[in-house]
Formats: sequence, C-alpha cells, structure tokens
Amino acid sequence: MSALASFERHGAAPAVLLPGGEVHSHQALAQGADASTHGLLATDLAAVECDNSLPSLQAYLGCLRARIPVALIDAGLNAALRAALYARFEVSVVHGPGGSGWQRLRPRGPTCHPDLALLLSTSGSTGSPKLVRLSLANLTANATSIASYLALDGSSRAITSLPQQYSYGLSVIHSHLLAGGSLALTAASVAERGFWDHFRDSQANSLAGVPTLYDMLRRLRLERMNLPHLRTLTQAGGRMSVPMVSWLAGLAAERGWRLYVMYGQTEASARMAYLAPEDAGTHPGSVGRAIPGGQFHLEDDSGHTIASSGQPGRLVYSGPNVMLGYADSAAELALGDVQQGRLVTGDLAQRDEDGRYTITGRTTRFLKVFGNRVGLDDVETLLAGQGLQVCATGRDDLIVLAATDAQALEAAAQAITTLLRIHKSAVATLHLPSLPTSSAGKVLYAEILKTFDTTRTPA
Repeated sequence: MSALASFERHGAAPAVLLPGGEVHSHQALAQGADASTHGLLATDLAAVECDNSLPSLQAYLGCLRARIPVALIDAGLNAALRAALYARFEVSVVHGPGGSGWQRLRPRGPTCHPDLALLLSTSGSTGSPKLVRLSLANLTANATSIASYLALDGSSRAITSLPQQYSYGLSVIHSHLLAGGSLALTAASVAERGFWDHFRDSQANSLAGVPTLYDMLRRLRLERMNLPHLRTLTQAGGRMSVPMVSWLAGLAAERGWRLYVMYGQTEASARMAYLAPEDAGTHPGSVGRAIPGGQFHLEDDSGHTIASSGQPGRLVYSGPNVMLGYADSAAELALGDVQQGRLVTGDLAQRDEDGRYTITGRTTRFLKVFGNRVGLDDVETLLAGQGLQVCATGRDDLIVLAATDAQALEAAAQAITTLLRIHKSAVATLHLPSLPTSSAGKVLYAEILKTFDTTRTPA
C-alpha cells in the first residue's frame, strides 16, 4: 500500500483532533476509514460530499485504501449541478455530508483505469464537467515533496482552514498524515470564535490560507492574536499582493513564524513551487522555485525553451505529481497517463538569475475567486442554461459579467452569487450598448475588462 494510504504505520500518534477534545490516532483513523468503505465494490466509482467532518475524511481515506476511485465534491454544491455531475460520470455510490453514509445510485461504476485514485473538479464551485484524474502515485509524490520542504514531522499539526475537496486543503491533509503529523479538524471558518478556540485548544501550529483568508486575518488583527503554538503559515490559491506578502513576512519574522508562499494547480496534485521563508521579505512578488522532485522551464510562442533569465514565457512544469489527464465523460475515466509528467500551466512567468519564478499573467480563462478556481466558460454555460446570454471575464477575486441586456445582467449577477455561493462583492456587471468583437466575431474579453476598469460598476 502507498505510504500516503498506510498511515496506520504511525500507530498511536494523534492523527485527528476534534472540537471538544476527542482524539483519533493514526491507527484508529485507518480502522475507521476501512470500516467506512465496508460493502463498497471494486467496480464502484464513489463520490464523497465533503464537509470537513470526520465521516467525510474517513470515507475519502477509506476509498484510497480500498483502491476505489473517488470524486470529492463540495457538499454545498447546487443539488442540480451535483446530480448532473453524478449522471455524467456514472457515479455509483455517494457518501453524504453529516455522517449520513453511503447511497447507491447504480449497481456499478464505469470502467476506470487501474491507476485512477481521485477525481477533482477543475472548478469546484461551478460543478465543472471537466475533472482532473489523479493517481495514488501523483498524490504520494506531492505529499512527500510538501512534507520535505515544510520539514513536517510527528509534531506538525494543521487546522483545516480550507475545504477537503479543494486541492490545496487536501494537500494539507495528505502531507500531514504522511509525515505522521495531525489535523485539528473543524468545519468552522476563521471568522468564527469556535475556529480559534479549537486552534488554541488543539495546539495547532500550522495555518493554510488563500489570499482572501489572509486579508480577513489582517482585518481581524492577526498580529494581536494569542496563538502561542503557531509556527507555520502557508499561502496558495491565487496570487497574494506584494504589500500583503511583505506585511506577513515582516510579522512572521517578528513572531518567529515561517511563511511559505506557494504556487500550484489541481492538475499537479496541487503544489508546484514554493517561496522559502528567507526569500519572502526580499522577493515578495515571486512564487519561488519548483518543489523537490519537480522542475520548471519557460517556452516562447513557438514552443522553444527560453534559456535566459528575465525573459517572459509560457510556464511548463514537469514532475511525478502531474495528473494522468482530464476527463469530460465517464468513458475517459478508462484512459491512462496522457500527460506523462508534463503540465502546461496556462500561466506566463519569468525567471530571475537565481532561479526564482514570478507569474506575470495567465493564458487561460480561469480565475481564482476566494481561493477556488472558476472557469469563465463554465460560468457562461451555467448562465446560458438559465436563458441568460452574458459574457464573463475578470481577474482573481472578481468576476465581471457583461451584456447588452440590463435585466439579463442583473439576473445573471444574482444567479452566479447563488450558484457559486460567493459573496456579491466578487461579482461586478458592465452594461454595454454592444459587445466588442474581432473581425472573426469572437468576443474581445480584454476590451470588456478594459472598459470595466474605466467604469467600475459593482453588482
């Protein structure tokens, strides 16, 4: 069994600490995981509706241990989107939230490749039909790498500040269990007192967050919080502003914390690069260097490698944590490794003379909104399904909807906040007399965003 899935080797060491003081050892967690999947079939395709609870965690880990391919789904995802996803991929069993157990949807799942272990949505909040296919080897390689550069061990304890189905949150779970560390498990948010009570009571020493979480912590006066056991801060899930990185780096140096700014994608299980604590203060705009076992290179528009530093290009990552490939249908779950360890990230970057990388732009239509990747094409498809013809563009933490119909625009903004379960502050609208298009009739999204920047009409 993979080192990631055989965490019972850590024996009686604590693995999960629940609010109220209940503690589960690594051995007990393994036993609970195995019991959770008792009765499932080798031919099943499972889905776990995640809610950062012990039953949800055990169901997922049980699938890994039993070699049953599993999709992790946000328990709060719109019911119709969930049902469509299950039908599209012929999911046979679903583990509901709140310890509700398994529900069988069909006698068996589709034919899956023997290496397939995990399916994650490329855009969890929209229920995107494009899933990332990951193997246990992918997950183990990334967890091993993360545990190495973070120097995790049996004393490492992370609180679950991120959703289990989110690749960043899942990587925190994987790396800590692999290293023999533990999780302070909670579904509470950082805005709730219960979160910080559990953080202190469990003596958690690691906190992971996306940029918006750290924005919130600054407003909550992180520098004044009584967190005697905190020693590590990690950040990923979108680019954090240079001033915020600088502020956090200064605070970390003052308080004796380690700050790791990281870069990754679900397609890489999730981490690809990290900025070491000693570089955070001096290079706050950088994502650092490739993780152990991985490597980057830059390519020009012709696909040729860019050897010189300071020249921007398309960022390409190679490593054992790169996904097997995508799946748009149940039939594609039978495919093997089509990526062969190579991932074109969709980002533009440049490398400095010391080998650190800085992301300079994005070539694909994806945004990070509150740490979750949102596909703009998925947004347009969702709205079209509601009879709303609207164009979607934007930047990290802000979706901009544009249309010539003011009523459709208002309805679209409301629909997106409901369907994606994001705050209305992350959605803005732009009413246009006509949509800018190219000579070929393609919408010029860059022109829409440029027009929006001059008007700033919030939803």
